[in-house]
Amino acid sequence: MNTRAYWLIRYSGFAVVGIAALVNPPHQPHEQLFRALQIACFSAAGLALLGWLVLDERPRYRRRGLPIVLGVLAAAAGLAGVTSGGGQSLVAFAAVAAVAAGAETEWPEAIAVVAAGILPIWIAGPIVGCTIGTLAGYPLLIAATLSLGRNRRSYRVQAEQAAALVEQYERLRAEQRRADVLDERTRIAREIHDVLAHSLGALGIQIQAAKAVLTDHRDIDRAVEVLSTAQRMAADGLTETRRAVHALRVDSVPLGDELAAVVETHRLRYQVPVAFETSGAARPLPPDASLALLRTVQEALVNAAKHAPGEPIAVRLDYGPGDVSLTIVNHIDGAQAAMSDSTGDRGPGGARKPSSAGGYGLTGMRERLRLLNGTLLAGPREAEWAVTAELPLASVDMNAGPPPAPPGAAAR
Repeated sequence: MNTRAYWLIRYSGFAVVGIAALVNPPHQPHEQLFRALQIACFSAAGLALLGWLVLDERPRYRRRGLPIVLGVLAAAAGLAGVTSGGGQSLVAFAAVAAVAAGAETEWPEAIAVVAAGILPIWIAGPIVGCTIGTLAGYPLLIAATLSLGRNRRSYRVQAEQAAALVEQYERLRAEQRRADVLDERTRIAREIHDVLAHSLGALGIQIQAAKAVLTDHRDIDRAVEVLSTAQRMAADGLTETRRAVHALRVDSVPLGDELAAVVETHRLRYQVPVAFETSGAARPLPPDASLALLRTVQEALVNAAKHAPGEPIAVRLDYGPGDVSLTIVNHIDGAQAAMSDSTGDRGPGGARKPSSAGGYGLTGMRERLRLLNGTLLAGPREAEWAVTAELPLASVDMNAGPPPAPPGAAAR
């Protein structure tokens, strides 16, 4: 639509100049010469305009042909400027050519078009006796319009760059949305895995206990009691799975209260002494940090029940000035030989690290904490097995960004 409007204006202007030349013919004493020059200039300018139109319709040849067409138009219009009468107005098309050259060609080509419009004035003007105003004014007009064309080119380039940036921004937003969806899927999958690993690991222990009661003691009442506990654990696991899907989207209860509930449930379920204590000034943590520490406790408790049944367990939550740490310790006397981990990692003394769900538990906890710039250490300590999780407070602050990872965190 804009191209058609431009061409309507150009041809209308060309027609107006032609009518003005007919109404106001050249003056004496060079009337015949000026008339011949005007006819030749009008013809050349008309052909140049026609060639320009053809190039607009055939963009393939525009890059090479446009400077030539604009040069012919500028030369014809500039030469008409040294005549008299209405045909002298054709010099305006030299300015049009200069604007187009500045906007659509490179600097050398634009300067050549401007020179093609100015040189006929300077060469033919003194011969036909043009005034200083004509010899200086028209070239100045043509040269000035070149800067208008360059400004127009600059605005167009900026608009194209802005459009490209907007397109790139939209692509980045689409990629970011896709990445967010994948992160959400990964997070939910990790939450469900952790819940199932904990629940199924505990169920496995209960089923083994029921089997042992039936085969070794043939105590049906005790077996029913154990299976009832397993049934409750299965129901709790379903509830925990639903909760895990929305855990990071809703407000959570204080971490200390959640850990106390988990510890009490484990104590009643397995009939083992479990101590829980906290130190330092408690502070609210965002859901993902609380959930990471909660899952660490659940994983460690299941491992303790599997590899060191009946042994006392101690859970400690410490709020330090710069971090929050969680330690789970259980006695492993006589149980090291039973400890296994599919990853094959061994601690001091040749004991394998305990883990539930085929060895993915501790690995999953370590990855979860690493996302929060935290660390997880697990291994034997004299006659105990200790699991220690640490999170820097700056990384779990609701309004603070994550700090640099502590030295050696990647290697732990």
